[in-house]
Amino acid sequence: MSRKITSLVALGAAASLALAGCASGAGNGDGNAGSGDKGTITLGFLPSWTDGLSTAYLLQNQLEELGYTVEMETLTEAGPLYTALAQGDIDIYPSAWPELTHASYMEEYGDSIDDLGAYYDNAKLTLAVPSYSDIDSIEDLAGQADRFDGKIYGIEPGAGLTKQTQEVALPGYGLDGEFELVTSSTAAMLTELDNAIAAQDDIVVTLWRPFWANDAFDIKDLADPQGLMGDPEALHFLGASGFAEKYPDAAELIAGIKLDDEQYGALEDMVVNEYGEGSEAEAITAWLEQYPDVIPTVAAR
Repeated sequence: MSRKITSLVALGAAASLALAGCASGAGNGDGNAGSGDKGTITLGFLPSWTDGLSTAYLLQNQLEELGYTVEMETLTEAGPLYTALAQGDIDIYPSAWPELTHASYMEEYGDSIDDLGAYYDNAKLTLAVPSYSDIDSIEDLAGQADRFDGKIYGIEPGAGLTKQTQEVALPGYGLDGEFELVTSSTAAMLTELDNAIAAQDDIVVTLWRPFWANDAFDIKDLADPQGLMGDPEALHFLGASGFAEKYPDAAELIAGIKLDDEQYGALEDMVVNEYGEGSEAEAITAWLEQYPDVIPTVAAR
């Protein structure tokens, strides 16, 4: 577990050094840019949000198969990512939550963004506690702030999950006067969770599904009887305006990718945990061998 969290910390540190609008030149995973002659497609993602990390390398693999050069650009917050996408500085956001979690960004930038299709349809935001906790529902947190040192540990300040928790769930359940939402980074939140579980302490964290940490840690989602963390939503591939017209074969391929729970879980686990940082290309190759029918056939291939 420490290795997984350390990897996320390293990813976050690397991303913090990358300026929005400055491509990382990750190429095909071995340090070299792709050799395609059909043009360059830039993928923008947040490394600590491993749904986008995993699907970015999947798209890199497939777009290079189509003959494109792929550049990877890492950012640290969702806001700058949406801005870059809307301005055409990046071509694809490979795992967005536009229906609910990122709805405010879509309201601001949606007219300059193309929806390339949903690849997973059961994503949701959660508050979670260790399985040994006797707290089972968000509403049960009322009056229990002392047990949790008055804190709920969250992720990046600009995340949709942060906004939903801070502006909707906490006031809706009457918790905003008792609890402080502590924001920093995904890696920092996971470190707090790991330390608390090791000490058998009480802790509440913001989480989401799908995410590998739900299986890696002995935790449970708190019931949300008022539905204030939001309904399940789909994860989408988003493109810069005009992407499908500029890259029709790429858009066709992307629109045809659909993952179920098993396929998505295996993808994220292989990229983040089994293979890890620096071996993402190998992880994608292994995953495609296991799930060869996931990727649609495109005539241009």
